[in-house]
Amino acid sequence: MAVWDDLVGQDRVQAQLSAAARDADALVTAGSLGEPLPDTSKMTHAWLFTGPPGSGRATAARSFAAALQCVSPDRALGGAPGCGFCDGCHTALVGTHADVDVIRTDLLSIGVKETRELVRRAQLSPAVGRWQVIILEDADRLTEGAGNVLLKAVEEPAPRTVWLLCAPSLEDVLPTIRSRCRHLTLRTPPVSAVADVLIRRDGIEPDVAAAAARATQGHIGRARRLATDERARARRATVLKLPLRVEDIGGCLKAAQELIDAAAEDANQAADEVDAKETDELKAALGASQGGRMPRGTAGAMKELEDRQKRRKTRTQRDSLDLALSDLTGFYRDVLALQLGSEIALANGDVRDSLDRIARASTPAGTLRQIEAVVACREALEANVAPLLAVEAMTVALRAG
Repeated sequence: MAVWDDLVGQDRVQAQLSAAARDADALVTAGSLGEPLPDTSKMTHAWLFTGPPGSGRATAARSFAAALQCVSPDRALGGAPGCGFCDGCHTALVGTHADVDVIRTDLLSIGVKETRELVRRAQLSPAVGRWQVIILEDADRLTEGAGNVLLKAVEEPAPRTVWLLCAPSLEDVLPTIRSRCRHLTLRTPPVSAVADVLIRRDGIEPDVAAAAARATQGHIGRARRLATDERARARRATVLKLPLRVEDIGGCLKAAQELIDAAAEDANQAADEVDAKETDELKAALGASQGGRMPRGTAGAMKELEDRQKRRKTRTQRDSLDLALSDLTGFYRDVLALQLGSEIALANGDVRDSLDRIARASTPAGTLRQIEAVVACREALEANVAPLLAVEAMTVALRAG
């Protein structure tokens, strides 16, 4: 398989990256990395991938990194880098290549300390590969201070270093950084393409794959989770019942509390899977006794881990809430489509009775106000409004229509 096989519905982006990888290969082969890049070169040292959630920003970056590290003999015969089979491609794709660093955060932000370490690593020459590649999947989560630290490295990268930054939109990245990157925009892949990759790569039954792709409107990661995780399907079913439960203030407040509780449960389940293991590993590394007693002077390290785990749980809860709000937006979008007599495919056709009921009971103008209420809730959460207050305000607004 080629390195681009998992990049779904992005033919234009794939063509641009493939051409850049070919020019990058020629630069390394010719030994001209210390010279300015030719004006005709498709290669550059800093890239910014943007696109809606689920479009495959990180997948594009990892695929490009693999193509840059390709050592297939076919390249010498005119073949494009990115065979998918050689050691360079394979290790880059599975995350074990010594010269491909993938940075993602499970916290709310990326700070100055982590960014300085990242910049330090970027100054090193490749250990075994053709390029030193740094993939920053959450460039939108850089604090302002961290962004300023990164700026110098992006402005003047080491000769064999490539920065691949990912963010939802240009506006999510500091203007000084984005102005120094080559920008590629990814689109939401077609539902049919997402269903196809779920069938081909994950072995999911066609009917299940099609339903999951349609319900998530082309979001690859969410479609896979919906198709394979019973808890995800149960959570979605609960969210899609919410519009029927906001008929009075009591119902609004109860529905809001249940949505918050469900997100907290998701966060706790995710934390249970990793927190205990992390804590045990740190205790062992710090030399804890058999009875669990910690050596003197290690309390600070344990407190730092606890704080990190708390921040990670907060982000997991926010992400779970955001996913629920995305599902809710899709529900009202389907309601609006029915009210306007649109022929677009419904994302939530499995709850058609509920869609019809809400559509009959309201007007298009009211449905637009309900969509705006969900969007306002997401914006409030991004502004760190208390989650319960934000969701309660949304459910009350949904009732008012």
